[in-house]
Amino acid sequence: MDIVKKEKRSEMMSGIRSKNTKPELLIRKGLFKLGYRYKINANMFGKPDIILKKYNAVIFIHGCFWHGHMGCKNFKIPKSNTQFWVEKIDKNRKRDGEVLNCLHASGWRICIIWECAIRGKNQLLNLDKTINEISKWLKSKSIWKEITYE
Repeated sequence: MDIVKKEKRSEMMSGIRSKNTKPELLIRKGLFKLGYRYKINANMFGKPDIILKKYNAVIFIHGCFWHGHMGCKNFKIPKSNTQFWVEKIDKNRKRDGEVLNCLHASGWRICIIWECAIRGKNQLLNLDKTINEISKWLKSKSIWKEITYE
């Protein structure tokens, strides 16, 4: 049972942004400070949050809830309208997999940063750690990087 009315819940959910979120802004600011230049919101398949063409790399910053981060404290299926949310998150996961496969097949290097990596009580410490991990990854030849902290 939801504790807010359907109209209020709809208003709340429609207010959630899909670009320029706080985690994205934090990562972009940190990368820029280290001298990395990138594109954002480019018209590219899969809509990566950050594109670093020089490094042939894309970065996705995934919300733990919306992308179904298994085992994460930030991912819980809501108790109301459960079937809808299970189907929605399953569709998101399936689409994510297709996007990653296509980008990989096109030669792009991929980094996924989970929201939990840069949120919570250790946010600043984790943010610096995350930015440093991204920087090391960009300088490496590795094609895949996933960053999460719990």
